Amino acid sequence: MIHELKILPEHFEAVTSGRKQFEIRKNDGDYKVGDRLYLREWNGENFTGDSYKAEVTYITDYAQKDGYVVMGIEGLEGAK
Repeated sequence: MIHELKILPEHFEAVTSGRKQFEIRKNDGDYKVGDRLYLREWNGENFTGDSYKAEVTYITDYAQKDGYVVMGIEGLEGAK
């Protein structure tokens, strides 16, 4: 499944640089390992036009708020 998600610029830059290899999200999309994330940079008012594609490689709800998950992600080749 492909999930299209908004991501703020500071988090987007951390993901695209490889420093942040996870996403914490409310599990309202029933995320699963193997799903694809289409992360669209959102400045709080508009999409910037930048995007990044990643695959969910790991998922856990350990020590998260109810209904939230941590997803390990890996950028897809030519992801940006």
